[in-house]
Amino acid sequence: MTRTSGPVLRRRDSGRAAVRLLALLPALMSVLLLALLSVLLLLPAPGASAAEGEPAVTLSAQQAGKGGEITVKGRGWRPGTLLMMLICGQATPAEGVIGGTNSCANADGRAVTTDRAGAFAKEMPVAEPPVPCPCVVHVATVTGEQATADAVFEVAGHPAAPLPRQTGGGRLAVLATTRLAGDSGLLTWFGAPAARKLVFTVGNLGSAPVKDPVFEIGTAHGVYAPQWEERQWRGTVAPGRKAQIELPVELAAGAHGDYQVSLRYGTKVLAEQPWRVGRPWGVTLFWVLLCVVVPAAVFRIGMAVVDKVRPRPGPSRPRVARHRPRRRTGAAAPVSTTTTASLPWFTPDSAPSENRPTTKGHS
Repeated sequence: MTRTSGPVLRRRDSGRAAVRLLALLPALMSVLLLALLSVLLLLPAPGASAAEGEPAVTLSAQQAGKGGEITVKGRGWRPGTLLMMLICGQATPAEGVIGGTNSCANADGRAVTTDRAGAFAKEMPVAEPPVPCPCVVHVATVTGEQATADAVFEVAGHPAAPLPRQTGGGRLAVLATTRLAGDSGLLTWFGAPAARKLVFTVGNLGSAPVKDPVFEIGTAHGVYAPQWEERQWRGTVAPGRKAQIELPVELAAGAHGDYQVSLRYGTKVLAEQPWRVGRPWGVTLFWVLLCVVVPAAVFRIGMAVVDKVRPRPGPSRPRVARHRPRRRTGAAAPVSTTTTASLPWFTPDSAPSENRPTTKGHS
């Protein structure tokens, strides 16, 4: 009986393992392909995600009277976005709100914030807009990138009228996204009016040229209605042509916070642009310095007045030095401090003394 050595057995075992691995390779490849196909099927298509990302609004009822309530639901909005819901007249989802927020029941509007999925559900009261229907429930973003959505709604008992028609053969429409050009200077930091230029591109969709069109620029702070000012652009937009227009926008002195700039031509709002204005910290710094400097100056003036009117001390008399006799230690007798004034014809040596003998009678 022949025995095989150790190295030969190891070579046979490695060869058998390689054969088994080659046999299992097709099965492993099939499993990987199935996992990859399942992942691809779970991924949404690009077209479907874009369609789902568009803001949409649905209503619990298409008609209700004043004083009632409806539930407004939305989807496709940005997560964590503050929205404003209004019932507006002279509006359709295709034409939009022609008169802007002036055509809406602003006092009865409601605010809502979207959740993480970009959806919301909110009840709002039914109110009559200041203009006739057709009406819509208008939902728009308050801050950030502009996004709007409208849903057809009928206010029972509210008058209805046809939409105002565009006069003339020319019809302007905004073709590109509006933007605010410019920057704030140093004076704005100290409360000067903030100024920008609203830049947009319009196209003439009508059959007649539009010459020197007059636009209206509206600025709104928060949820209040915009204040409109006329701005005329010098130029002509031929039929089928487009033009880039720049219109100045200016706020009041010291204005700060979130503003909404609206562009209106005729009775139709063409575009809206958010504008965040910083706080004029220079004014705050000025008042802080004023509150520090003025009390310090008043204090110094008061101290100067007090120093001026306070009584002054009188002139001091010179003090006479008093010489006290020194006392000697021991048993010596005290010496008299009384001195005799010397006469002018005697000197201290020639003055007569009781103990000094005279020379009278001596030869």
